Amino acid sequence: MEQFITYFEDLSPLYKLLWVVACLGFVWTLELIIPLVRHQYDKVRHDGINLVFLSMSMVINVLVGIATVGVFYWISTSKFGLLNLVDLPFWAELLIAVMALDFFAQYVAHYLLHRVRWMWKFHLVHHSDTKVDATTGTRHHPGDYFIRELFSIATVIVFGIPVAFYVFYRICTVFFTYVTHANISLPVWIDKPLSYVFITPNVHKFHHHFERPWTDTNFGNIFSFWDRAFGTFVYDDPKKILYGVDVTDPSKDENLGYQLGLPLNKSIKTD
Repeated sequence: MEQFITYFEDLSPLYKLLWVVACLGFVWTLELIIPLVRHQYDKVRHDGINLVFLSMSMVINVLVGIATVGVFYWISTSKFGLLNLVDLPFWAELLIAVMALDFFAQYVAHYLLHRVRWMWKFHLVHHSDTKVDATTGTRHHPGDYFIRELFSIATVIVFGIPVAFYVFYRICTVFFTYVTHANISLPVWIDKPLSYVFITPNVHKFHHHFERPWTDTNFGNIFSFWDRAFGTFVYDDPKKILYGVDVTDPSKDENLGYQLGLPLNKSIKTD
């Protein structure tokens, strides 16, 4: 337990960056070997644009991380939060922390990003990608990403989640984000059984269909049982999916200025 806590508490920014690179390298390899869709596009340009959004998110992540050092210190010294009110085995506390973050900071935040009009306009950047692949997972408007960070920190405070658990969850999130968005074709006999517990590549692809109702399904990040419990889960043939979103200009999905301006674009319908 102490080794686990020490390792993740002291995980350096360089190691975190290397983990991102390793996960991307892994899924890029799979995309070459078992692609779901043969996209006719300039992959270097497409992924480059999405990685620009990733760089913006990483800056926000660093700034929020610096700002919340005091939050984690306060939690550790004051013993504030739900996890500090009970005495559970280490593995149980870790599981509760991961599930709480996955539910509140991912499922609930993601659901609201679709339901609240002004939040949806930030989230449109993520859905406007018409060639979904691994890099789409970190294609977020800075406003979208900041909202998610606020939900994460609120969850940390309410549950009293220690920094090691939080870092562990973020490491897991990176892997699932890239894998579930990756342009890969998994056999149904592998994908479907996994989907009873986890968000799989086939499951998340329906969320990127260009129109409702599929756009408003499969909000989960790691676990699929949130969607199953709240009636937002769908599983069908991924070959029926058409990527993008029906309220933005699909020809400008790689136009950085257009994408960043979507939240203030009054011509975009939010109903």
